[in-house]
Formats: sequence, C-alpha cells, structure tokens
Amino acid sequence: MHRNVWIDERLAQVPLFEGLSKKQLELVSTLATRLDVPAGTVLTREGGQGYEFIIVLEGKVEVRQHGRLLATRGEGEFFGEMALVDHTPRTATVRSTTPVVMEVIARREFQALLSDVPDIAERIHATMAKRRQDTMAHQRMAPAV
Repeated sequence: MHRNVWIDERLAQVPLFEGLSKKQLELVSTLATRLDVPAGTVLTREGGQGYEFIIVLEGKVEVRQHGRLLATRGEGEFFGEMALVDHTPRTATVRSTTPVVMEVIARREFQALLSDVPDIAERIHATMAKRRQDTMAHQRMAPAV
C-alpha cells in the first residue's frame, strides 16, 4: 500500500482529525514524516526547545513533569503542541514505554496546518486548555517537596 494511502487511513482514525475531508487528511499526511522508535526513547525533554508536533499511531508514551508521571498517551493521541503554539520551552519530558510508530510534523508545517485547517486549530487549543487544567490539578495534589 502506498505510504500516503496508508497514513491517510491511519490519520482518519485519530480523533484530532475526525470529520476532516479527504483533501484535508491528504494535507496532513504530506506534512508528516513517519518515525519508528524503540521503547525508552526520549521524544521531548522538559525545558527544551520544541521543534515538532507528534501523533502516536502505535505504542505508548509517558508524560512526566519534574519527574512525576502526568499521563500516558497512546494510539491516536498527540503531544508537542504547547511549545509550538505558545513559543515556549517544552513543558514535559515524553518517553516511549513501548516501540512507537508516530507521525511527526515540523514547526513550520504545523503552523501552516493550523492556518489552513481551522478545525484542527480549534481542537488543538481545546486540548491545550484541558491539559493545562489537568497539569494544574496534578500540581495541587502533589505533596510539597
């Protein structure tokens, strides 16, 4: 199966891209690069510069902030958006806990995608707001050190 056909089909199953037209899905797939990484790979580092947006197609990753586990993300989920949208350092370290198949969209292409497909921009901003709330709640519940 041709790479773009395969990825279009996989991306259509990602909740972020639900309801997008075939043309919009094709745009996403042309902007993305597939990467396969082994378990234990650090994908983003807290405090580091953000250069990419990552969509998990297969496998699991853990999200840690200040060494504490915040979340586990898997198939159909994404991360890396906050640093790209806010132009700030990475807010968490993300590490693969299993082998991971992912699609990576570089910063410039990610910005173009948000401009070209407003539905995705709205969904990304909604997810960012929820993640910020979850992080704040997690920080309030964490014992003082």
